[in-house]
Amino acid sequence: MNISQQIAAAETHVFKAVFPNTVNHYDTLFGGTAMQFMDEIAFITATRFSRQCMVTVSTDRIDFKMPIPHGTIIELVGKVESVGNTSLKVVVEVFIEQMYAQGREKAIVGIFTFVALNEKKQPTPIIKIPDNTSFEAM
Repeated sequence: MNISQQIAAAETHVFKAVFPNTVNHYDTLFGGTAMQFMDEIAFITATRFSRQCMVTVSTDRIDFKMPIPHGTIIELVGKVESVGNTSLKVVVEVFIEQMYAQGREKAIVGIFTFVALNEKKQPTPIIKIPDNTSFEAM
């Protein structure tokens, strides 16, 4: 497995239904609830990539492109965008699907930065598989 395969293997998909307890007075998903879902998916993605203790250090940007109505299904997709020495960035996209119709639309995009921590809760290098390493050699 090389770094590209490690990134692909960490991609995370989660589906949720937008129920009444998650919507605001406009009958759309609360922005804060959407951000909570996104941070959770970003954390899972970062952890699946590194297999280390990861913490969120920033949300670089979150763009709400359209409201997410009650009674829809959302898919959250987390992908590692870049990897540094002790940190990595995860992009999370949120797609809307109607429950009883085909098709989907991108509703939200966010970028989250995570840092790997050691047992003393200090930043530690992220373990990356070198590009020339085969999975069998590990």
